[in-house]
Amino acid sequence: MRVHNFFFLFKQGTKNVFTNKLMSFASIGVLIACFLLIGSAVLFTLDVNQIAGYIGDRNEIVVYLHEGVTRGDIDVIDLQIRGIDNILESKFFSKEDNLQMLAEKLGERPEDILADPYQDNPLVATYELRVGDPAAFTEVVTLLEGIDGVMKVQGSGEVAQTLVAIRQAVSYGGAGIVVILIVVSVAIITNTIKLTVFSRRREINIMKYVGATDGFIRFPFLVEGMMIGLVAAVMAFVLLGFGYNYLISWLWENYHTDFIMGFFLANAIAFEDVALYMFAGFAGLGCILGVVASGFFVRKYLRV
Repeated sequence: MRVHNFFFLFKQGTKNVFTNKLMSFASIGVLIACFLLIGSAVLFTLDVNQIAGYIGDRNEIVVYLHEGVTRGDIDVIDLQIRGIDNILESKFFSKEDNLQMLAEKLGERPEDILADPYQDNPLVATYELRVGDPAAFTEVVTLLEGIDGVMKVQGSGEVAQTLVAIRQAVSYGGAGIVVILIVVSVAIITNTIKLTVFSRRREINIMKYVGATDGFIRFPFLVEGMMIGLVAAVMAFVLLGFGYNYLISWLWENYHTDFIMGFFLANAIAFEDVALYMFAGFAGLGCILGVVASGFFVRKYLRV
């Protein structure tokens, strides 16, 4: 396509947006609503995943060793624990360390805790572990219980499984909402282009008969669909950014004293951190939806 033809056809496509003002305005308005819902679903999913990941990173397991383990046994156990995947942090506490920490909590000296000064320390050596992926929590516990010298493994497995379930439900639900809204957006743009093409169907037929190529005829409609999708995407991005930041600020001012809400707000995604990706996604999705919807319907009238 020649350069002057490209600009001429691009101008025609842009002109079509203003020619069909009512339908273009209605389509842009509905698309903005769709994009806002898509963006809200994405932000909510990111917030839940971040908070679940934050809590998941603090999944702790306490491993109690048998009373009779020797220093050599502990070295072997240490190697086996460090060889397990998904363990982010491992801390060893000897019997003496645990007695000292217990004494500090009680505000007494270690020797005062024992009923008999000559009594052996009744506590056992322990490991405190931090698991990264909550989904691997049960597997890690099973592997730890299979290590020789381990007496007991204690951890909040129910919390980890709940976090995994919540994260999966939100991710699948968010993805489903996005897919549905994309389909709705395609239908909206298609209807707008349909009216434009229908009003110009005779002109298209004449252009075909005089030798105009399909690409020459189709290009203005593709531009029109792309412009509608792009304008809606940009406006939705601006509204989403202001709306999200305002909502977070309002919730913080009114509910930051609530423990659960305060924890959620303190760990929520900052819109500025995802703004570039969100804008690129909105703009790209808007252009693609416009082009796909336009190309899908215009093709019908090119079969002359």
